[in-house]
Amino acid sequence: MRKEIDSLGELFLRDEVYYGIQTERARQNFDISGQTHNDIPKYIWSVAAIKKAAAMANMSLGVLDEKVGIAICEAADEVMEGKMEAQFPIDVFQGGGGTSTNMNVNEVIANRANEILTGEKGYDRVHPNTHVNLGQSTNDVIPAAMKITAYLNLHDLLKSMKILEDALAKKTSEFKDIVKLGRTCIQDAVPLTMGQEFSGYLTFLRRQIKKIKSAAEGCLELPLGATAVGTELSTFPGYLEKVYPCLREITGINVVKEENFFDGLQNGDVYIDVSSALKSLATGLSKMATDFRILSSGPRAGFNEMELPAVQPGSSIMPGKINPVMPELINQVCYQVCGNDLTISMAVEGGELDLNVWEPVIIKSLFESCRLLTKAIPLFTEKCVLGITANKEVCRKYAESSVALSTVIASLYGYKTGSAVAKKAYQENIGIKEAAVQMGLLSLQEAEKLLDPALLTDARRCAETIDKAAKSINGIK
Repeated sequence: MRKEIDSLGELFLRDEVYYGIQTERARQNFDISGQTHNDIPKYIWSVAAIKKAAAMANMSLGVLDEKVGIAICEAADEVMEGKMEAQFPIDVFQGGGGTSTNMNVNEVIANRANEILTGEKGYDRVHPNTHVNLGQSTNDVIPAAMKITAYLNLHDLLKSMKILEDALAKKTSEFKDIVKLGRTCIQDAVPLTMGQEFSGYLTFLRRQIKKIKSAAEGCLELPLGATAVGTELSTFPGYLEKVYPCLREITGINVVKEENFFDGLQNGDVYIDVSSALKSLATGLSKMATDFRILSSGPRAGFNEMELPAVQPGSSIMPGKINPVMPELINQVCYQVCGNDLTISMAVEGGELDLNVWEPVIIKSLFESCRLLTKAIPLFTEKCVLGITANKEVCRKYAESSVALSTVIASLYGYKTGSAVAKKAYQENIGIKEAAVQMGLLSLQEAEKLLDPALLTDARRCAETIDKAAKSINGIK
C-alpha cells in the first residue's frame, strides 16, 4: 500500500493502481450508477489526447522539461491504447463539473510517467497538477474532450445509419410493385405501393444523416486554452498557437479554437444541437418501428401486410406466438433517447454565470443516446428490416376492397356521387367497382380499368386516364 496526503487528510492506495488520492476520494463519494467513463467510447481517450497535446505544446515552448514531457506523452499513449482502463473507476455522475475525471487522468498519467522515468510510481519527477495539467483547467479540458468524443461517437453512429440506409434502399426497390392500402388517421385511404411507403422511411433517414453530420461538424470548435473562466490564466505565450496543431495531429480531427472562450465555457447549446439531432433520428426510427409492428400485426386477426423475421418465441404460455421484438427494441431505445434529450436541455439551461457544472450528466445522457442508437440500428437492420417480406395477396385484397377508391368516382362525377357510391359499397359490404357498376356509372370494363388500385399509385398515369374517361363521359373529344 502507498500513502497519499491532501488537504483533507491521508489515504492508502493499493500498490497496483496508478490513480491517486483525488481519484480515490471521488470513487468513494460518487458510487451511484455503476457506470464509469470507460462505458463512454473515446471519452477518456479524448482527455488523454488533450494531455498529450498540452505536453507537446508546453515542451515546444520550453516551459516543460523535455524528459518529463516525453514521459507524459508515452503515458498518454498507453491510456489512449486502452492499456489503463482499470485505472478510471469514477462514476459518470459526479459533482464538480468533471474535476474528478480530469484529476483521475492527471494522476494516472503522472504516476505512469514517473514510473517510466524512475521505475516507481509517485510524483517525484512528474506531478499531476504541475506538469500533466500545465496550462489547463478542468473547465476547458472537459468540454473540449466532450466535443471530441461527440464528434467521434456521431461518426460511429453514421456508420450504423449507413447500414440501415442501404437496407431501406433495397426494400424500396424490392417492394416497388406491391400495391397496398394507404392509411390516414388509421383509416382506409387510397392505394400506394409498399415501395413508395418505404421510400418515405429512406428519405427520412437520409435527411437525418445530413443532420448528424452537421451536428458533428458543430463539435469541432473547442474551448481548450480558456482555462478556468475564459481568460487563459496559467497558459504561456504561444500555447494556443501550439496546442491546436498538436491536437489535430494526435486525433486526426480538424479541431479549432472557439471564437469566444467565455461563450465556450458558459453555454452548452452545442449539446442541445447534438441531442436534438439524436432525438430527431429517434422519433422517426420509433415511428418506423411502430409502423412495422402495425403492418405485421396478426397474423390472422391483424393487418398481416408484412412479415417480420422470427427471432425468438413470443410467449411463455401461447405456443407459436411470435412478437415483433426488434421493432420493440427500437421503440424503447428511442424513448430513452428522448428522455435523455430532456435531461440535456435541463442541464444546459441550468448552467450559471461563468461555467456550466452539469457536464457530467450531459456526458452520461448524450453518449448513452449515441451508444444506444449506434448499437441498436445495426441489430434492427440485420434482424428485422432486411428480412421483411410482403404478403402480396393480403395487400392487394385490402387495396381493392377500400371504399377510398370512390375518389376516382368523385373525380369523374363529383364529390356527391362519389360519396353515394362509397355509402352503397359500405352498407352492402361490396367493393367500389361493384357499386359503381350497379349504379350504372361505369361499365365493368371501365371499372376494372379506372378502379385498379395500381393505377392510383401513379399520379401522372392516373390523371391522364381519369381525364380521358371524364371527357368520354361528358362527350368531349
